[in-house]
Amino acid sequence: MISTADTHAAARVVPSAISGSERTKPGWRQLRLAYLTTQYPKVSHTFIRRELRELEARGHYVLRLAIRPADSAIVDPADLEEARRTLHCLARPRRQLLAAFLRGIGRHPVRVARAARMAFRMGRRTERGLPRHFAYLVEAVYLLRELQRHRIEHVHVHFGTNAAAVARLIRCLGGPPYSFTVHGPDEFDAPRAWRLGDKQADAAFVVAITSYCSAQLRRWAAPEHWPRIHVLRCGVSENFLEGYAPIPPDSRTFVCVGRLCPQKGQLVLLEAAARLRDEGLSFRIVLAGDGEMRPAIERRIAELGLESIVHITGWIGEAQVREQVLAGRAMVLPSFAEGLPVVIMEAMALGRPVISTYVAGIPELVRPGETGWLVPAGSVEELAEALREALLAPVEQLDRLGRNGRRRVMRNHRASVEAGRLEELILASRQSNGRQNE
Repeated sequence: MISTADTHAAARVVPSAISGSERTKPGWRQLRLAYLTTQYPKVSHTFIRRELRELEARGHYVLRLAIRPADSAIVDPADLEEARRTLHCLARPRRQLLAAFLRGIGRHPVRVARAARMAFRMGRRTERGLPRHFAYLVEAVYLLRELQRHRIEHVHVHFGTNAAAVARLIRCLGGPPYSFTVHGPDEFDAPRAWRLGDKQADAAFVVAITSYCSAQLRRWAAPEHWPRIHVLRCGVSENFLEGYAPIPPDSRTFVCVGRLCPQKGQLVLLEAAARLRDEGLSFRIVLAGDGEMRPAIERRIAELGLESIVHITGWIGEAQVREQVLAGRAMVLPSFAEGLPVVIMEAMALGRPVISTYVAGIPELVRPGETGWLVPAGSVEELAEALREALLAPVEQLDRLGRNGRRRVMRNHRASVEAGRLEELILASRQSNGRQNE
């Protein structure tokens, strides 16, 4: 458990790399922000760390809040530091949460009653149910106290799921305005259950990570709220942008980075690999990650006789991911459901072509014949064909695809640039809120 003292002490450490000229830009002022997520840090959420650290580097104060700790191992040193600096609501003793809730009722009974009605409306007729939403209310009352203690003026949430519901309740309780970034696919699997339309109506603004994501948000927002939706891309760190290297001419390795779970499609990749092996082709596949499907994947590897071809690394840090991708011939991600995986951006930044699927925002970055290959999700035959083409292609052709992808990432996915755009949205929303309160 992370102590409150450690969390508060760490939260006071604010990098200040922003230049004097940046500080004097019209409208700039230091913001006191909170980042709220369901779980933080997680292996797959390095983009959140990059974004909030970029905001700190621009001179802003950022308090890290999460509903609960990550449910997977944390191995990256940077993530371990983030874990130390994050207050995890459900890591608090239950009596502490309950005491904060009772104090909230005593001090602001009308506000708590109003928020309770909101929780009831959000929880009614959803699979998550009323008890879960009233738990969100307890969390909101507790976290509001932390926000007030740190004089937070804006809350930004990643993912439009339960953390966004808590932020909405905090706002109803009299807390600061909130915004949230929607990634998919979870939000789009159950948009009514997550009350995406209501959250957009109450938010200061909403961020979509792709044009596809923006279009999905418009499906569930009233047209008058569409101007609140802004496309900001997930950013890639300088470690990847500066790490380009040509593909090793003798590399026969495909790298697949991601959680071992149903939506990532690793079992389809194994079937495609077995076909290529039966054709006599020589290659390796590295599954960089871990997850709930690891036992099933290991069983299928054994059933197909792929033990000498497929290697599972388990959870690895950012530096190890970079090493694996640089040693590879291409990245492969045969996903069934996605938003837009950051690992695709990272592979392209390193100059590697990508084999992936026609899913969600992936075609906005992976272009057939330009930056890689796209295949229908779930098609073993077409995935095997794409892998075969990548194996037989001259390395010069693969390098050309990789350089094209690198240019796209450098143009659209710089973490520093996208954090700056988020900063502008928050500043603009604060100015607008100030005018409304005059």
